[in-house]
Amino acid sequence: MRGSQSSSSHTRQRLLEAAEVLFVEQGYDTMSLRQITALAHANLAAVNYHYGGKEALMHELLTLRLSSLNEARLKLLTACEREWHERPDAASILGTLFVPALRLSRDPAGGPCFMRLLGRVYSDPSPFIRNYLQEHYRPIFERFFEAFSAALPGLPRNELGLRLHFGLKALAGMLAGEDFDQLAATLSMGQDIDDAELLARLISLITPTLAGPFGTAEQVHAIERVLAVADTQAVTPSPARTGRPRRGKDP
Repeated sequence: MRGSQSSSSHTRQRLLEAAEVLFVEQGYDTMSLRQITALAHANLAAVNYHYGGKEALMHELLTLRLSSLNEARLKLLTACEREWHERPDAASILGTLFVPALRLSRDPAGGPCFMRLLGRVYSDPSPFIRNYLQEHYRPIFERFFEAFSAALPGLPRNELGLRLHFGLKALAGMLAGEDFDQLAATLSMGQDIDDAELLARLISLITPTLAGPFGTAEQVHAIERVLAVADTQAVTPSPARTGRPRRGKDP
């Protein structure tokens, strides 16, 4: 009996691991149950027996991988707010998002693909993934949104939402498409840096998206100048193509 339970547990684990690998590489909509079972050395009946289908399998995978991370993020944000005399700024709040993720990626429980998994989760366009995040992680999103709003009081809430959407989406796409060790090597630029400086460099790529100028008159004027040149090019005839002249009589 114990042998049967152990075999069943190993099958479930193999299916989860295979689903994670394929999700990171391809995204939810592209990966198939046949690919998952082939990689897990299982059969389709095993997925139906243990999970009932692809959605339930991914639901368990995401819950296992993300719940502990988001709990750690909330605890760290709360601790920083309680222990610091000043209100955390936007860079520090981003730090409370990334420090737990980086530590999990360095922990055997997280694994080396953990950061790519996060990147894929937050950038995958699948309605199933989007609905899962909206349903299960609305409280953490609202908690961090309020923290960012307090750190950037001059931003209208709708503009802050837009900035967060683009900034974090861009970072998620970068994490999904590149091994984090390679990304870290790129950010280090050949220098020997610790985790604090590594994350500071990564976060510095996002903070201008949150706090930088947004469609100022100067920015609009600069683009208008470019558009004027583009319009001029559009109405200017292209130079005649040069080439070897054809032989023949002049007209």
